[in-house]
Amino acid sequence: MEERLQKILAKAGVCSRRGAEELIRQGKVSIDGQVVTEMGVRVDPTLHRLECNGSLVSREEEKVYILLNKPTGYLSTLSDPQGRPIVTDLLEGISARVFPVGRLDYDTEGALLLTNDGELSQQILHPSFEVNKTYVATVAGKPDRKKLADLEKGIELEGRRTWPAQLKVLSAASRQTTIEIIIHEGRKRQVRKMFAAIGHRVLALKRVAYGGLGLEELPRGRYRFLDRNDLDRIFSGKNPLYSG
Repeated sequence: MEERLQKILAKAGVCSRRGAEELIRQGKVSIDGQVVTEMGVRVDPTLHRLECNGSLVSREEEKVYILLNKPTGYLSTLSDPQGRPIVTDLLEGISARVFPVGRLDYDTEGALLLTNDGELSQQILHPSFEVNKTYVATVAGKPDRKKLADLEKGIELEGRRTWPAQLKVLSAASRQTTIEIIIHEGRKRQVRKMFAAIGHRVLALKRVAYGGLGLEELPRGRYRFLDRNDLDRIFSGKNPLYSG
């Protein structure tokens, strides 16, 4: 059965659907030896040979879901030309080709999902699904109530308005404040840029939950496999969207 090329790549665990679109644009995907760069191409993987980065794309593989408590000092990528540590260095004995669902910055720690399920990744990352991500940010100084209210309503950030956020002050002192912030967007370094925009630099940042799935007692640098109940918790507070 024919399907869109980016959907096939996501099902095969190569990357997320969004990541597959980027690989296609870069000319890294071929069908029967012919490079494809257009979006929307449909193909039957049982009848054609698909390659990505020169490697054969196999049929859909068994899905794997992992929650990692990422330490700082690791990149949320699958490779780094500078040889810096990457998050998959923390995984032991896992043969499946998993990839991070979104990213956590090098200097940010906390909850990071890894999977070979591109469809689930798409549902978590796309803003239309409104999957909340909860962070705990320690910022310099003590933001006043008006500044926090501005973040809650949404601010102009790099030419686009942020979606409304939920904020709760966990502790406050004269030199720094710890704040819980919940957003469902995933712009690059978004939380840091939001607080910088109101004049309070982020000193430390940790993601503690995707939807209703939290780190709980998972130690830093360790991971655990997720089951169906865990996946449903990601979408808690609304109808579970995951149907893979």
